[in-house]
Amino acid sequence: MSENARSGFVTFVGRPNVGKSTLMNALVGEKVAITSEKPQTTRRAIRGILNRPGGQLVVVDTPGIHRPRTLLGQRLNDLVEQVLGDVDVIAFCAPATEKVGPGDRRIAESLDGYSRARKVAIVTKTDAAGKEQIMERLLEVTALREDWDAVIPLSSLTGDQLDVLSDELLKLMPEGPALYPEGVVTDETVEDRVAEIIREAALEGVRDELPHSIAVTIDEIAPREDGELTDVHASIVVERDSQKAIIIGRKGSRLRDVGSRARAGIEPLVGTRVFLKLHVRVAKEWQRDPKQLGRLGF
Repeated sequence: MSENARSGFVTFVGRPNVGKSTLMNALVGEKVAITSEKPQTTRRAIRGILNRPGGQLVVVDTPGIHRPRTLLGQRLNDLVEQVLGDVDVIAFCAPATEKVGPGDRRIAESLDGYSRARKVAIVTKTDAAGKEQIMERLLEVTALREDWDAVIPLSSLTGDQLDVLSDELLKLMPEGPALYPEGVVTDETVEDRVAEIIREAALEGVRDELPHSIAVTIDEIAPREDGELTDVHASIVVERDSQKAIIIGRKGSRLRDVGSRARAGIEPLVGTRVFLKLHVRVAKEWQRDPKQLGRLGF
C-alpha cells in the first residue's frame, strides 16, 4: 500500500431493496451479505473489506431504513443510526428503475444529522434501465442535496462503473494505514455467515408476511475426524405454528429444498462437504419480545 494510503468506512443507505447488499458484494468481489427480493433482508451491520492500490475501503452493509412496526424493526433502525454516526462516507442509493419518491427524499434529508460524513449519491441497477431513465434519475438524485461529493450511476450486476465508485470513495477517506490485514474480506464469523446462508435459502419463495418472522441460530458446526465432512446443526426460528408448517412444507419437501440450497452455499465457505441438519422451532412473537430478541442476537 502506498505511503499516502487512505482507509475508512463507507455505508450505503436507501429504501429497502435498492440493491445495497448486492453492491457491497460486487465491490468486495465475494458474497459477504445475503441478498433477497424481500425487504429487510439485512439485519446486522456486516463489514466487507476492499483493498485498492491507494488504500482500503471497509463497506458496512446495514438494514434498509423503514418505518418500524415491531421492536425488531426499531432496533434495526437504531443500528443504522449508530453506523451512520461512525462512518467516514455515506452513500445514498436509488435505483435507476424507479422514480425518486417521498421515502428517498426523507432519507436524503435525514443525512443532515450526520455532518461529519462526506456524502455520495449512487444510481443503482443501470443495467435494467434505458439511457433516458438513467438521466432522469441522475437529475432527480442530484437535486436531493446540494452537498454530494459525487453522483455515480452504476450496475452491480455487470460491474459497470464499480471502479469509478471505489476510486471516488477512497479519495474521500482519511489518510491512514489499512484497518484489516490483506486477504480478509469480512470480519463476520463462520457461524454468522452460515446462519445467513441458511436464512437466505429459507427466504426464497416465501409469502410476504413470513420473511420478517424467520431467524436462524447455529447449534453446532463440527468437522468430522476424517476432515472430509462438516456437521452443521441449525434451527430456523419462526413466530407461529402455521409458519412452521409453511417452512417444512408437504412431507418436509420445502425444508429439504432449503437444506440443499443452503448446503450449496455453505460447502465453499467451510471447504468440505456438509451434513446439514435443520430443525424448525416456534418462538412466539419474537420480533416484539425483548428477551427473545436478545437470545437471537438482536
